[in-house]
Amino acid sequence: MTKPSRTETPSLTELRREIDRIDEMMHGLLMERAEIIDRLISAKQTQESGSAFRPAREAEMMRRLVDRHKGILPLDTVESIWRVIISTFTYVQAPFSVHADLSAGDAAMRDSARFHFGFTVPFVPHMGAASVVAAVSDSKGDLGLVPAFGVAGTGAWWNALEFDTAPKIIARLPFVDRADHPAAAPVFVVSRAAADSMVKEVEVWSVRVAGWSTAATQALDPLAEVIAAPDRAFDGAALLIAVPAGGDIGRVTDTLVEAGASVRASTLVGSHATRYRVSAEGARPIPTGR
Repeated sequence: MTKPSRTETPSLTELRREIDRIDEMMHGLLMERAEIIDRLISAKQTQESGSAFRPAREAEMMRRLVDRHKGILPLDTVESIWRVIISTFTYVQAPFSVHADLSAGDAAMRDSARFHFGFTVPFVPHMGAASVVAAVSDSKGDLGLVPAFGVAGTGAWWNALEFDTAPKIIARLPFVDRADHPAAAPVFVVSRAAADSMVKEVEVWSVRVAGWSTAATQALDPLAEVIAAPDRAFDGAALLIAVPAGGDIGRVTDTLVEAGASVRASTLVGSHATRYRVSAEGARPIPTGR
């Protein structure tokens, strides 16, 4: 088809014809992607152990998306479209369900699940993060979504991730963070991902302490993000500590001791990619460091 030159003003009919052409191309490319996925499944021959979710590959795909995006189309829209494409094709390779803890808010968690995983992947609601972790532990490759913040009355669900055979925290959503994000609730993704597929930029540790205090909380604030829950076993607190890229769990535990706490145990329970933060509409996303 002959395109009008940029010096001419195209008619509405011509513009709509261009849109139809692009729509057909996008649909064709999706079907072509599906054919490649079908060949990929055949090439694997056997199912891989653990979730087909590949945090490292997907983080890299999202970074490239953010870096090349421009124009009037909101980044949120592009992010959601790509997330659904990735999740749906992952589901086609190896079906899985998304288990979600609704105890911090039904709507917020459902928004996060649908924004990042679409409607093809089955959604399984739970009341409590411990229930989500148990369901993921009993599955072959399911994902669990749990709040990445403290919820009143919730125990230290992350203690169940300390065992070698247990699932781990493999991602933190949303990857592109902004105040008006349509699925802004901070969420950890829990699953069994292959070791070589993990992103190890932000390490997440389960730490048990005695002598937990306001002073200890304030001392850790510049170093890491912390969720705390009572820990009766040590008469103190169970902490879930996200140490940002460039940080060190040794420095974190030393800081706890300096603040008057006693560190009883520390176990790596996962890791995730450094996310981007967008401060305003149209602003360039920058890594948060956490």
